[in-house]
Order: sequence, then structure tokens, then C-alpha cells
Amino acid sequence: MTDAASSPSPAVLAKAAVPATIVGIGAAVLLFGVDAIAHVLHGVWWEDLPHALGIDGDARWWAAIILTVTGALVGLTLWKAPGHGGHDTATVDLVSPPLPLRTLPGVAVALILGLAGGVSLGPEGPIIMIATGITVLAYRRFLPEVPVPAVLMISTSAMLGAMLGTPVAAALVLTGVLGGGAAGQLWDRLFTPLVAAGAASVFYHLLGGASWDMGLPDYSARWIDLLSASVIATVGAAVGVAAAAAFTPAHRAFRRLRHPMLYVTVGGVLLGGLALIGGQITMFKGAEETAELLENVDSYAVGTLALIVVVKLAAIVISGAAGFRGGRIFPAMFTGVALGALAHAIVPDIPLTLAVASGVLGVVFAVGREGWLALFGGVLICGAIGVLPVLCVAALPVWLVLTRAPHMLVHVDAEPAPEPPAVPAR
Repeated sequence: MTDAASSPSPAVLAKAAVPATIVGIGAAVLLFGVDAIAHVLHGVWWEDLPHALGIDGDARWWAAIILTVTGALVGLTLWKAPGHGGHDTATVDLVSPPLPLRTLPGVAVALILGLAGGVSLGPEGPIIMIATGITVLAYRRFLPEVPVPAVLMISTSAMLGAMLGTPVAAALVLTGVLGGGAAGQLWDRLFTPLVAAGAASVFYHLLGGASWDMGLPDYSARWIDLLSASVIATVGAAVGVAAAAAFTPAHRAFRRLRHPMLYVTVGGVLLGGLALIGGQITMFKGAEETAELLENVDSYAVGTLALIVVVKLAAIVISGAAGFRGGRIFPAMFTGVALGALAHAIVPDIPLTLAVASGVLGVVFAVGREGWLALFGGVLICGAIGVLPVLCVAALPVWLVLTRAPHMLVHVDAEPAPEPPAVPAR
């Protein structure tokens, strides 16, 4: 039973909801703005410039050139920008220590360059860094009594709500982070993060942000689907584990080049080589590519889908290990979709909706190690709540595979602690 004396009053919770709502709206505007700038730059690199030069912007050799240039520009940003692009997203989780304000422009530039240039990373890591840096600074200035860990939860929830279009994902992720204590106390602690997440998701939708609804067919569960989903999800976890096992050695190999201009540019060159093999469907963060893949799923041969899975996983490893700034959840979702499409192509009797959801569950679980997020991602992609009970069963063998498997996270022993945001004088 919850101790009433330790629980905040309704008035306190209501008062805390006001700044949390402002944080949610700010997160939606921030994400929308970064997406818009990246979209404009994408248009310049992939449409305007090729048109001006009289070349085909969809050519694989052009993609190789743009990725190489992107690597050089991101490397230059990490070298020269104050704070050197913030935390290396290969070495931190979604919730990382807040960065000083002067570091955030460099984080934003590195993120936008990667999104526009076709790097196989999503926005989640850097955009959360930017949001938390600004939010911590604001709370320290106007509400210094709110502890920094609570502010981190609020800003992270807001950005998750904006990115995934619903506060549910934030609730699931934070339940794991905040676990412990009585249930009532847990929900008291989730109140303001969920207000921020709800405000962000609604406002981002009103701004015209992208949706994850892929229009997959309706799904009705069958007994055989328990086996099919378990096999697909376990295979997804296995290929995710293979990528995770290669992640730290790849990170170390790139860092042997010492200088960010060198190792990020080399990463861009390697990503360009992968683009020559897999095409633009294996590039970028994966949201639009997921829609494209599912819209034309019947036109892809089994071998092509297998190649897409392998190339995309390699691109995720290289993108993260080479120093590009970005998250791995969104491209992992695309990889899971491609794996599900492959399973459906091999065994057409497996419903496409189930196959896609199961593939997302396995790959995202292995890459991100967030079980709730993996389950939610599978349901989000397919848009069918009826798949959830089957995914809950399929998650059990996946968890067994991942129990002693390596994480896709580099542990740096001597990484210096970031400077806390400065507090302006009153």
C-alpha cells in the first residue's frame, strides 16, 4: 500500500504539470525543426544538386559520394565544434548526463548532417541530449528544487512521446528505469513525464509530424502463429546479437585512426560502399524506407530482402562505431521489418503483419535491450493490437537468447564527465 504521507498532493502534481506541458511542446517543436532542416538539406543533396549537375540522384555511386562527404563533414564537426558533438552515442544509453549549452549546437549539426546524408542512425540519442540540456538549464533557472534526475525523465519522456507519437512508449520505458517502490509511488513519479510525453506527441502530430502507421492488413491470431512469431523473433535477436558483438571491436578499430576527421570520413566511405551494394533503401534512419519497403513488399525477391537485412545491420554497426551521432532504434525497426518481410516471402502462409511485428521485436530487443520498447515497436509498426499477446509469448525465447549476449554499447573506462549546464545569474 502507498504511504499517503510520501505521495505528492493533487495540487502539487497539477502545478508540476504546467512546466511539463511546456517541455512537451518544446520537444515537439525541437524534433519538428530538426526534421525540417534535415529534410531541406536532404532535398539539396539528393534532388537539387543532382538536377543542377544533370545526374541521377538515385544512382548508387552518388549515394557513395554523399555518404563520404557526410562523413568528412561530421568528422569536421566533431573536431572543431565546442564539446566535439557531445556524448559518443555508441557509448551512452538513451538517458545520458546533461550537456552544457555550448555543446548542443555541435550535437545538432552532427545529427542533421547524418539524417540528411543517409547515415543509418535515427535521431533519438542526439535529440534527447539536446532536449535534456535545454530542459535541465531551464529547470535549474526557474525550478531549482526539482532534482536533475527527475528533469532528465521529463525531457526524455517528452522526446519519446514526440518521436513515437504516443506517451505509452515513454511510460513503458520509464517503468523499467523507475522500477522499485510501491505502485502508487511509481505512478506519482511517472505523472509529470507522462504529461510531457502526451503534450509532445499531440503537438508533434498537430505540426504535421510523420506517423508510424504503415497500413498493414488486419490480423487474427492462430495457434501456429505462436511458433512462427517465436522463430522469427529469435532469428531477429540472433542477427541483432551478431551486430552487437561486432560493435565494440568496430568502435575500437575506427578509434585507432585517432582523429575524428579520419575515422568518421572512413566510416562514410564504408557506408558509401554499402550503399553501392544495397541501394538507398538501406540508408537513412529507416522511417520512410520502412513505408517504401512495405508498400512494394511483393516486388522484392528473397535474396534481395536477405541482402537488405545484412547490409542494414552492417550500416548500423559502422554508423554508430565510426562516430556518427544518432540512435540505433529506428534503423533497427527497419531491419526488423525487412526480416519479417523475408520470413513472409519464404513462408507466405505466415501473415505479413505478424512477421513484421515479430521481426521488429527480435531485432529491436537485441539492439536496444529495451523489452517494453521492442514489444511496443512491434505493435506500433503493424498497427494491430491483436498481435500483442503473440508477441508476449515470442519475447520469452528472445529473452533467453539475450541473457548472456553482448550489448550494442561501448563501455569507455576513462571517458571524462560532461560539464553541467551553467546556471544564469538571477
